[in-house]
Order: sequence, then structure tokens, then C-alpha cells
Amino acid sequence: PPVPQGLLRAARRSGQLSLAGRGLRDVPPHVWRINVDTPEEAQQNLSFGAADRWWEQTDLTKLILASNKLQSLSEDVQLLPALTVLDVHDNQLTSLPSALGQLENLQKLDVSHNKLQSLPEELLQLPRLRSLLLQHNELSHLPEGLGQLLSLEELDVSNNHLTDIPTSFALLINLVRLNLACNQLKDLPADLSAMKSLRQLDCTKNYLETVPSKLATMASLEQLYLRKNKLRSLPEFPSCKLLKELHAGENQIEVLNAENLKHLNSLSVLELRDNKIKSVPEEITLLQKLERLDLANNDISRLPYTLGNLPQLKFLALEGNPLRTIRRDLLEKGTQELLKYLRSKIQDDGPGPNEEPPVTAMTLPSQARVNMHAITSLKLLEYSEKQAAEIPEEMFDAVGTNPVATVNFSKNQLREVPPRIVELKDSVCDVNLGFNKISSISLELCRLHKLTHLDLRNNVLTSLPKEMEALTRLQIINLAFNRFKVFPSVLYHLPALETILLSNNQVGSIDPVQLKGMDMLGTLDLQNNDLLHVPPELGNCENLRTLLLEGNPFRTPRAAILAKGTAAVLEYLRSRIPT
Repeated sequence: PPVPQGLLRAARRSGQLSLAGRGLRDVPPHVWRINVDTPEEAQQNLSFGAADRWWEQTDLTKLILASNKLQSLSEDVQLLPALTVLDVHDNQLTSLPSALGQLENLQKLDVSHNKLQSLPEELLQLPRLRSLLLQHNELSHLPEGLGQLLSLEELDVSNNHLTDIPTSFALLINLVRLNLACNQLKDLPADLSAMKSLRQLDCTKNYLETVPSKLATMASLEQLYLRKNKLRSLPEFPSCKLLKELHAGENQIEVLNAENLKHLNSLSVLELRDNKIKSVPEEITLLQKLERLDLANNDISRLPYTLGNLPQLKFLALEGNPLRTIRRDLLEKGTQELLKYLRSKIQDDGPGPNEEPPVTAMTLPSQARVNMHAITSLKLLEYSEKQAAEIPEEMFDAVGTNPVATVNFSKNQLREVPPRIVELKDSVCDVNLGFNKISSISLELCRLHKLTHLDLRNNVLTSLPKEMEALTRLQIINLAFNRFKVFPSVLYHLPALETILLSNNQVGSIDPVQLKGMDMLGTLDLQNNDLLHVPPELGNCENLRTLLLEGNPFRTPRAAILAKGTAAVLEYLRSRIPT
């Protein structure tokens, strides 16, 4: 298909031309010659307005030919010496013209998603090239001289057939991002450690059995991806003081040593799932900035309780381990519950968790079925899974002056909140009344001013009282599987709320303006409700890290957008706000 003259005219003015997605099998010659030939309109004896003075044209600096059917590029590319960006990704190129080497102003070259088997040596003559994208081709080797591209800041060679890396890579001292993922690399050259600017290194899905110890001296490295390799151990990282993310899941790591961890002062993400790790060293508590720790599907049988003291930890995954000290139902309650449990065990110097206090002559018979140890040592008042219509008085009597932090009355037949719960108001911070038949929230519950976690899932609630505004410390509320038809407005007035779980109700609308005022809100789960419309202004709630909307009857955003995750959904919604 011919290139419209209007596009070429605009390109002469702006210096930019996009011919993406036009089904081109060849680039028309006059595109290469856009800055050489006299334009057609000059042949016709026209009077030129100021906008059309072709002799004042701008040299083409940006040419986008992506998503066509090009099998080759002409050597005439050298007629565009001013090009800074050339994008030909998603074509059918099997080779590149040697004339590319003449484009001495080129800063970005994207030839990803083609069928390239080799690169011309001339490519190594581009002195200003900063970004070279070669991912998803058929390259089995890279030119030995690639290290000559001294200005290179970004190099992506992922999804090729590479079996080794040229040693000259060590010369790329300005490289910031290097992606080697999805190749056939068995080892990495130790010289990579000379890349003094490298911040992100992705080696996912190769055949690496070791990581050179010198790699651990890379002082600027911030993100290291080693997932899906054949590693048996982690390197020690004496110099990686800035490393923020270490992803090493799906390997064969058996031992996690203190030495592997103790220098990683900046680490916020440590992902080691699907390995064969048997134990976690106490030194993990040195990682004071750790926010996410994924140890799922390993062979860990016990954890250091001091994990509970990591101040920033927001996500801890442990499922799929043969843990002896932690019950499975506790794992399912989520990170905060787990950390709280671990902390309670640090302070717990009393009898073991399953030992009842001895029944002495002084113990009242009725009190023998109250677990006093749980109350005194674990600060836990538990009467769950009894299918009871009410909580026995002796449970509250037994508390006495002991400060109780956690109350679990879940999985009973309670129709109301037990009124005596108010007696615990000065100490209780976690209440679980899930899986009952509670239809309304009592004022007694609203007086538990230290409450941070409230679990009311699987009841028959239709509304929440205004008096709940008094729960100013409440961080997490679970209202899933109830009968709410409207979003409970009192939630908008709880300043500390971080997580609202409201799935599987019948909520029909939300107020994005009020939600935006909830500064701490990071998670909002509204799956399986009756939302017919998602207000675009919800996109302004930029604090939201997790927004779940699946299973509602609205038409937009479509499922494909929802599948991209929260950031994409919020961005999409913002784009729909009427201006």
C-alpha cells in the first residue's frame, strides 16, 4: 500500500514518521529518500504557504516500521543519517543491512520479535547507541565486539538461543539494564562484574548452575532475577548494598546461609519459592527493609520466630512447606496474622502450646475446659468451631485481668456479637467473628478502640452502624460473603483502613471521591458483586496496589484489561475521566 503524501508532508515538518501496522512487505523507496528527493508538491507550480516550504524541511530523526511484514531492510537506510530512533520490531527480518553502521546519530534500535540469526559487524560502529533491543529472535551468538558500544545503557537479548556471552560485555560500563532471560546459558562470565552502572540483571530461565562470586561485587545492582535455573546455592553478596530485589525461585537451592543474606541491607523483595530449602537462618532478621518474602513450596519445617520482628514485612508466603509449628489454618489467614503469631511465640516462655494448665483442686471444674495457657501466654481467647449459639460466660470470667489481644469466636451459630466482648476493650486488637449468623453489629463492638483487624466474613450483615467511626485504628476489615447491597459508608471515615475485603456481596456502586480520601487504602476487593458501572474517577485512587473487580456485571473495563493488573486498570480508568 502506498504511503499517503499527507503523512510524508507531516514527517518533513516534524522529523518523525510512523508506518506501523500497515501490512508493508517492503519500505517504499521514497521513504528512504524523504530527505533527498524534491517532494512532489514542489514539481507542481503551487504557491507555498509558510507551513509548506519544503526546502525548510526537518531531517527525519524517528522512523517506526513496527508490526509489518518486512523481510529485509534496504541499504538505503543510510540516506537517513539524522535518525536517532529506528523501530522495526514485530516483522519477519532474517538479517540487517550493513548500512546501519552509517547511522552515527542512532540512539535506539528496536529489532525485537523478528527472525534474525546474526548481527552485522557494522552495527558495532554506532557510537551513540543507548538502547539495543534484540529479544525474541533466533540469535545463537552475539558479535564478539559488542563491548565497543560504549554508550549502551539498555540491552535486551532475551528469548534467543544464546549459549554464551562475549567477554567484551565487560566493557559496557554504562549499561544499566541487561536482559539475558530465556536463553541456553550454562554460566555467566565473571567479567560482567566490571559493569559498574548495571542496576537490573535478568537471567531468568537459563541453565545456570552457579553464579560467579565476582558478580556479588556489583555495587550498583538493584534487581537480580535468577528464577528457573539450576542453582544449588545463592552467591554471597558482600558489595550489593543497593540490591532491592532478588528473585531466585524455581531452582534447586537447598541451603540458605547467613553469609548469603547478611550484607543485603537494602533488600525489599526476596523470592525463593519452589526450591528445596530446609531451614531459614536467624540472620534473616538482619534484612530490616524486607517487604516481601516468598518461601512457598520448599522443605522448611521450622521458622525463626524472630521473623515476626521484621518491621516492613507486608507479604510472607509459606504454603507448601512441611511446617510443624504453624497450623495450616493460620497460614490461610494472611501475613499480618502470621507475623503476629510469630511475635507472640518470641515472648512465649510459658508452657508449650498444647499443654493445658494442670487441673489442681483449686481449679473450678468448669474452668478446666478454658485454655488458660492460651489466655495468659498467647493473649488469645478462643472458642471456635463449636457450632455454639452463644459464648459460655466462663470464657469471659476466665480472662480476669489478663490482657487479651486476639479473640476468635468463628465458625459458631452466633446471631449477635457477644455483649461481654466490651470487657476486652483496653487490650483486644484482633477479633474474628467469621462464619456465624450475625445480622447486625452491636455498639459494644464499636467500643473496642484498639481494634486493628476485624473478620466478619460469612455472616448475614446488610449494613454497618455509624458508631463504627470510633474504630480509628482499624486496618483490615473482612466483610466477604455477607448481604451488603450498598458499600458501607462508615468505611469511608476510618482513616487507618488499609484493606477492605467486600467480595461476594451485592454492592451496586462505590464513591470514588470518598475512596480517594482514604490515604492508607492499599487493597480493595469487590469481586462478585453487582457493579454495573466502574466510575473512571476510581483511577485517581493511586494508593491502591490491589483492586479486584472480577465477577461483576459491568462491561468496561473489559476482562483483558482487568487481567493486566491493578496499575493497568487504574491507568485505563484515568484515561476515561471526562476532561
